[in-house]
Amino acid sequence: MDLIPTIAEAARGFAARTLSPVELTRASLDRVERFNATLHAFLVLDPEGALMAARAAEARWMRGEAKGPLDGIPIAHKDIVDVAGFPTTACSRVLAGRQPAIADAPIAARWRGAGAVCLGKLTTHEFAWGGPSFDLPTPPARNPWNPAHFTAGSSSGTAAAIASGMILGGTGSDTAGSIRGPAALCGLAGIKPSYGLVPRSGVIPLAWSLDHLGPLARTAEDCAILLSACAGHDPSDPASDPRPAPDLLGGLGEGVRGLRIGIPEAWHEGVLPLTQATREAIDRAAKIFQDQCAVIRAIDLPCLQDLTDAGMVILLAEAFAIHAPWLRTRRQDYGEILRERLSLGALLSAEDYLAAQRRRRTLAAAIAEAMREVDLILTAAAVGEAPPIEAVDRWSGFKLPNLLLPFNLTGQPAISVAAGLGAGGLPVAIQLAGRPGEDALVLRAAHAYEIARGPLPVPPLLAG
Repeated sequence: MDLIPTIAEAARGFAARTLSPVELTRASLDRVERFNATLHAFLVLDPEGALMAARAAEARWMRGEAKGPLDGIPIAHKDIVDVAGFPTTACSRVLAGRQPAIADAPIAARWRGAGAVCLGKLTTHEFAWGGPSFDLPTPPARNPWNPAHFTAGSSSGTAAAIASGMILGGTGSDTAGSIRGPAALCGLAGIKPSYGLVPRSGVIPLAWSLDHLGPLARTAEDCAILLSACAGHDPSDPASDPRPAPDLLGGLGEGVRGLRIGIPEAWHEGVLPLTQATREAIDRAAKIFQDQCAVIRAIDLPCLQDLTDAGMVILLAEAFAIHAPWLRTRRQDYGEILRERLSLGALLSAEDYLAAQRRRRTLAAAIAEAMREVDLILTAAAVGEAPPIEAVDRWSGFKLPNLLLPFNLTGQPAISVAAGLGAGGLPVAIQLAGRPGEDALVLRAAHAYEIARGPLPVPPLLAG
């Protein structure tokens, strides 16, 4: 199988009996065999279990009893998500030798219940923050567009596996952009849902008040299918939204006519070194939306550096609180990058943390007030193309404003969408954010953009 279908295309092929779940799973496993030694996306692979699940899905499609569009779709999970029968190690020596999970996390259980075919567990930055690290038990994932380049993190293995066709969708976590960043640098779509929409039980936390779970896939439509199958309340997560999950698929094709889309120009100026290709991608996206009868306007939002500063203090304090017992007893078992980052949290006081949380409320209120005038916010999702992996500055997240973290602070839904290639032949991306709870609108606008944008080329390793 040379062409890699989207989830939506594969489901249509299953229904028309022009594509087989078993055939698709075998093609996925073949790509793992061909590419994983270079890309390091998979930690653990279960080909026998995957083929068994694919055969069961194929039998359901043949009987006309398919569970839905995910039935028979190859997926995998980031190695902070519990999946029954697999250990969850967060790519850290701290958890090396951990026993396999006895039960699925809710997100894994819901996808399994929808018929998705789980191929295994995927590489992550250590504990979803420390990377790219070269002193861990396993090497960091690499970008399928150019394996010498970075995937972003921390959902690095998920992005590398999808972009190379090993899977069609997978789980990511997003505390400061860890779904949207890898999606941006690997030419994918990745949505950070509204806070609490997807339960986080059975998932190793990084920072409780900022953590979100969500999917990565090739398109916004695929993200909608995946998110629809895992959204909804779970009482085992105290932060889970008790309201019924929204309909994420019914209005997906309604377009953007009449929507008001704001662009915070100040976020793209100053110290952030946006590339020319990224600036042009934002302009093209604005023109696409305008041509579809959306209203484009400038919008004033709080200072991006203020948002980043508040978010980083909260992240550091909460992450240190989680890891403090291990840091005291097993400090040298951490990789150097994560060990150094977490240690900064010891320098923060309760006063610092509470001040950041108070500032968070003020900043979130200011964004909510600004969004009274617009329905969506359009920004860059990354400053430009993926840098060489060996040249990544481990402290860059502390030095520069973060385009993605603001929406972790506010809990708003935000999606990264591929927007073409830059001068170096690697992807650039845009970001769309909506009001809390309006995930369906964000997905609808991203889907409209992708249709108008047209198809993108595939990574060279797939074209060769």
